[in-house]
Amino acid sequence: MTDIDGGGARPVTTGPGRPGLDTRLVIDRGSFRLDIALTAAPGDVVALLGPNGAGKTTALRALAGLTELTEGHLRLDGASLERTPPESRPVGVVFQDYLLFPHLSALDNVAFGPRCHGASKAEARALAAEWLDRMDLTAHAGTRPRGLSGGQAQRVAVARALATRPRLLLLDEPLAALDARTRLDVRGQLRRHLAEFEAVAVLVTHDPLDAMVLADRLVVIEGGRVVQEGSPADIARHPRTDYIARLVGLNLYRGHSDGHAVALDAGPAITTTDVLSGPVFVAFPPSAVTLFRERPAGTSARNLWRCEVAGLETYGDQIRADLRGELPLAADLTTVAAAELDLHPGAPVWATVKATQTHAYPA
Repeated sequence: MTDIDGGGARPVTTGPGRPGLDTRLVIDRGSFRLDIALTAAPGDVVALLGPNGAGKTTALRALAGLTELTEGHLRLDGASLERTPPESRPVGVVFQDYLLFPHLSALDNVAFGPRCHGASKAEARALAAEWLDRMDLTAHAGTRPRGLSGGQAQRVAVARALATRPRLLLLDEPLAALDARTRLDVRGQLRRHLAEFEAVAVLVTHDPLDAMVLADRLVVIEGGRVVQEGSPADIARHPRTDYIARLVGLNLYRGHSDGHAVALDAGPAITTTDVLSGPVFVAFPPSAVTLFRERPAGTSARNLWRCEVAGLETYGDQIRADLRGELPLAADLTTVAAAELDLHPGAPVWATVKATQTHAYPA
């Protein structure tokens, strides 16, 4: 595992007796089986991504000690935690719905953790005050949760988790309950605090932007298995499943390459500028697709397919067209272009993509 910290990649070495997280989580639940391995060094932020039901929350609960392992191991800083009860683990958790104590002030909510770890009341409140100050919440120290905004409540929850000085910080969809503007502000603050965090942080999210901004490394889970892992930049450029391609906004196909031509497993061929041989993936963004209502006359485009509009969605000032036909794909165009083409479900179109806008890589 590698960590990208702006100065290049550094090797991560974990295992028995070494600092950091080293775990294989195996959990059987009826017909579902989670079986993933995670390793991380102190200072790493790892994001678990995946569709609903992939096993992300199950993995997080196992790390927290709330779900028992069927098999595997869980070591943190060289110490085995499989038999350690949740309350005795050096683990902090930030929940999606905050889960603050409604009868306690923000200060006392943050002080609760240190008190449980043996700090005196004065020590715990002093530490809590320090963390509230770091979160720009000093003015709200005496406020109970019902008097806090969503963003303030989530920052109190983060402060409460960090005040115990955990060796493993677990964040369960920490921004999901926030509105767009608050999410932006809290994401920025959380990024700053995670950059300063000296232990391991594991983030569970379904939001690719949260993962790309907050994490050094992404681990994508589908059906209880790791299907891809790597830096955000690598995964965005080289998706290996349809879910990941949709997540990062790419059209993705699998086929067999012979030079510049890729014969797709299901569909026509795609011409690329990459020269490869053997099984490959081909990807290109929806913005690379140009649509015509009639077959373009005199075109020399090799990537030209007859399609039909299956659906249209609005994304800000863009329209995303879902196309079916010779090649299923997504195309982005402006609202003006969509109107000029008179696009609507069922409309026949021709789609082209320049070879220079495709990217092929080994499967």
